[in-house]
Amino acid sequence: MFAIDLEQKQYKTYILSDQIGQSRLEVVPERGGIITSWQIRGKEMLYLDAERFANPELTVRGGIPILFPICGNLPDNTYTYQGQSYTLKQHGFARDLPWEVTDRVTQDGASLTLVLNSNDQTRAVYPFDFQLIFTYRLQGNSLEIHQRYTNHSAEAMPFSTGLHPYFQVFDKTQLQFEIPSNQFQNQRDKSVQSFSGQFDFDLDEIDASFWQLSGQSAAVADLGQQTRLKLDYAPLYSTLVFWTVKGKDFYCLEPWSAPRNALNTGDRLTHLASGETLETVVQLTADF
Repeated sequence: MFAIDLEQKQYKTYILSDQIGQSRLEVVPERGGIITSWQIRGKEMLYLDAERFANPELTVRGGIPILFPICGNLPDNTYTYQGQSYTLKQHGFARDLPWEVTDRVTQDGASLTLVLNSNDQTRAVYPFDFQLIFTYRLQGNSLEIHQRYTNHSAEAMPFSTGLHPYFQVFDKTQLQFEIPSNQFQNQRDKSVQSFSGQFDFDLDEIDASFWQLSGQSAAVADLGQQTRLKLDYAPLYSTLVFWTVKGKDFYCLEPWSAPRNALNTGDRLTHLASGETLETVVQLTADF
């Protein structure tokens, strides 16, 4: 019923499958531990820019990248900790580094566990010792992303974390949104705008941050594809970001634990005590 296979494509690709549920998940550990494909009944739910994915010098645009230890960008890609300046590029480094597969389970679902540990490369830009453990669990129309963050440093570790799923869409005017907020900040001009469930897709780019969430669930119905995607997220996630670019067949609905630049401002930043572990989860469910 459940299986996990390994294929050697450009990168080693783990393929999780639920035969009865007719669902399938592809994960590429060495390319940031990223989910590159999520199919249900032969329908691809995610967008992936294959050309960018094939070039290891470029960040991936597509799939579900992991954001850590920041979400979004910092002014001049710089933050200060204990009087010292460090450089971190947009969304941090977890999406660029190779992850290690540590466990595979095919009982009551197909689950793949990956680990990222701090190293000299991460400490040069983020002076903390940590371990991240992500478990992707596929069952039927549901994808769960379980996360464990452990601080192995002697002092508290500040961070934000998030996911950046790219959902495939062919006609954005057919999208209907259920987002638990009635206003957002437009990241293009920093204005705060009211939200009644629709976006202006004539704009070249939409980058909207919802900071005042009234619930732990959001959904997008695609009338053109006759699908509804539901996003459930733990209370850690204080922010939802909607992002899309005109002319591209994707939209992103991203759960973030803190808004951009939190490492400088402290706004909703997580401070994990020395030796402590934080567990959280995000669940995606598709309905047809």
